[in-house]
Amino acid sequence: MKKVCHLTIPHSRYDERIFLKECRSLSYAGYQVTLLCADNKPEELIDGVKIKSIPYGRKNKFFRIIGSKKAILKAALCENADIYHLHDPELLPLGLSLKKAGKKVIYDSHEDVPAQILNKDWIPRYLRKFLAFLFENYENYICARLDCIVTVTPHIAHRLSKNNPRTFTITNFPKIEDHFININRNPTKRICFAGGISKQWLHENIINALNDTEGVIYALAGLAESQQYFAKLENLKNWNRVQYLGYLNKKEVFSLYSHSAIGIALNEYNANVGYKLGSIGNTKLFEYMLAGIPIICTDFVLWKEIIEKVNCGICVNPHDIAEIAAAINYLIENPIVAENMGNNGQNAVFTKFNWSTQEKILFELYQSI
Repeated sequence: MKKVCHLTIPHSRYDERIFLKECRSLSYAGYQVTLLCADNKPEELIDGVKIKSIPYGRKNKFFRIIGSKKAILKAALCENADIYHLHDPELLPLGLSLKKAGKKVIYDSHEDVPAQILNKDWIPRYLRKFLAFLFENYENYICARLDCIVTVTPHIAHRLSKNNPRTFTITNFPKIEDHFININRNPTKRICFAGGISKQWLHENIINALNDTEGVIYALAGLAESQQYFAKLENLKNWNRVQYLGYLNKKEVFSLYSHSAIGIALNEYNANVGYKLGSIGNTKLFEYMLAGIPIICTDFVLWKEIIEKVNCGICVNPHDIAEIAAAINYLIENPIVAENMGNNGQNAVFTKFNWSTQEKILFELYQSI
């Protein structure tokens, strides 16, 4: 069997893309798979994937990779894998070291990192463009020397393919068998969201839109990325119509969806998602579709193309409060239309927007190198 080693530092050992999708799929396909992470937890074997923790210095966010590079490289080379699959930008220099050791190396770009740098509040504004420029050139230099690049959405793939033509888009469509899709739908006058509670998702606009609806509750699940932002939400006029549920596991999330009338995803136009182009690497849209509920979402070009073709929801300007409220009212007041949209979305996931279509691309690129 070909030996494969996936490496990640900040992600959980049970990360949905890394472990639940890519590692498990490769293991089921006959590869010998090891996942190296940095969580100081015991080694375990799950679904044929060996998960191991490696030494890693976490004290300083900026310099952590420098002090740990030798330990990470040593742990990686001890696996003596044929293919190494790197999931973090801080592991890029490791890619060159593994290439020098004669290994095949894949870099998996989950995010548009140069674009993310432009939106980092902790970086002084006057430095952001310069640092984004430096990182993009650094990333381009290394990616050009690796065997293959993988990313999650077309605009990142387009940028990276200029330096490495062996760039593939493998997006985060859901694994049908891993979700609870047989829950009986029992929609109420409730809209829902489960995920990151951050300004990127424009929760304040959703809450403000409740002012122009009657009796609609916003069920909000997840952890706040900033206590300052969460406090801002709590001080909004309509916070008393928010049902805050805290963190929910996957089963609880799909139970929430099944008892909601609408799934809502108002993502901000920003550089990381290609501004108004949008990203199909985000799982939110496809989770709602799989759960069989209609969607109200940002009118990104890529999202709008899917929503209108499938007829599974309504796209809105995420900053137009009146438009958001009108979309909510329409779906609440027209339950048959909403139910048909939910069914359309679920059928589309069963036939097209699911992990099995992306798994084929993963297998093809592994076989090619």
